[in-house]
Amino acid sequence: MKQHDLAVISPGTLYIVPTPIGNLGDITQRALSVLQAVDLIAAEDTRHTGLLLAHFAINARLFALHDHNEQQKSESVLAKLRAGQSIALVSDAGTPLINDPGYHLVRACREAGIPVVPLPGPCAAIAALSAAGLPSDRFCYEGFLPAKSKGRRDALQALEQEPRTLIFYESTHRLLDSLEDICAVLGEFRYVVLARELTKTWESIHGAPIGELLAWVKEDDNRRKGEMVLIVEGYQKQEDALPAEALRTLALLQAELPLKKAAALAAEIHGVKKNALYKYALAQQ
Repeated sequence: MKQHDLAVISPGTLYIVPTPIGNLGDITQRALSVLQAVDLIAAEDTRHTGLLLAHFAINARLFALHDHNEQQKSESVLAKLRAGQSIALVSDAGTPLINDPGYHLVRACREAGIPVVPLPGPCAAIAALSAAGLPSDRFCYEGFLPAKSKGRRDALQALEQEPRTLIFYESTHRLLDSLEDICAVLGEFRYVVLARELTKTWESIHGAPIGELLAWVKEDDNRRKGEMVLIVEGYQKQEDALPAEALRTLALLQAELPLKKAAALAAEIHGVKKNALYKYALAQQ
């Protein structure tokens, strides 16, 4: 395809089409051309996408493809593609498959040898990362944290020593609980950026050590409303820092053994200095 041929559509091809996350001006000219030209559009919510298409005066045939029917509908979508129809896949906002439906269909297309053409476009995670002021050469997208505190803390503990910048999505009603768990697990000084309502009227981007950010959010109920992205600073290793796993092992052993014996065993298990663990435990008493 030539770069200037925006509306050239290949038959039997699935197009992955990002849509705005708020500001309708963020849709690309190529996305509009594809949505206008394809035979069918697979939408996460046909009513939501119908409003978007109406805004741009695009008449199109829509059908629903969402989390609850994607696996069942994939075969019928493949049949349409094999018959030569072109199909655009869209989600309610942003880039399809990024915390949205589409994985099963794209995987099935690739396994069947059906062309899949991705269009670049809006993505809340990348937009937030670009404005966070945290390292962006290596990052780790984690989607939504688990809904319950136990699962959330387990997930955060698994990421405690992840050196890459972490990206999470979060909802209004869970924001405070998630921030409190991040503070408890990663420590109050871990730097976190809260990007809220990106591209919309009430967009705000605020960063601070998590202890300060939590207090800032609590000051105003409006600061926890809307669609949110959390950008979390990666783990910064200190030269004299003891591994978190060694400290957890030490704590478990201390409950059953004298301190010196617990420190010696934990040191042997994790390959750290016994005296360092012993001094750490004494400081906690």
